[in-house]
Amino acid sequence: MIALHGKRWLLALLPPAALAAGAGVWVLRHYDPNSASSPFPPCSFLAVTGYYCIGCGLTRALHALAHGDVVTAFSMNPLAMLMLAIAPLVLGWALGWRPRALQPFITLLMKPAFWLILLPAYWIARNLPWVPFTWLAPG
Repeated sequence: MIALHGKRWLLALLPPAALAAGAGVWVLRHYDPNSASSPFPPCSFLAVTGYYCIGCGLTRALHALAHGDVVTAFSMNPLAMLMLAIAPLVLGWALGWRPRALQPFITLLMKPAFWLILLPAYWIARNLPWVPFTWLAPG
């Protein structure tokens, strides 16, 4: 077996990840999660509790994104769309592209405390019944 050192392991994952992403886009372009005959399962957490989870609306957001509808995608799961938008920056940083201007932002993203605060706060906020929190719920 070939040992992958440093960033080479990350580079080795790029082709399978690109293939999986391409397959996912194809599926989302051809199957509508909004239809009654959708092959996508509904959110179990929503079905059991009646509350939105962090990922609620993500499949519909990715479906909208696969059709070029960024506004609808953002309305379905704003946090996921923001995370998807910054993913290339984080990947570039991991591969060695490190502009000094991004350092404070990437440093913040790499702190577990940031995510331990952001994700529960988002989860709670998107279930609050008042504007502007209702904007965080899937549209």
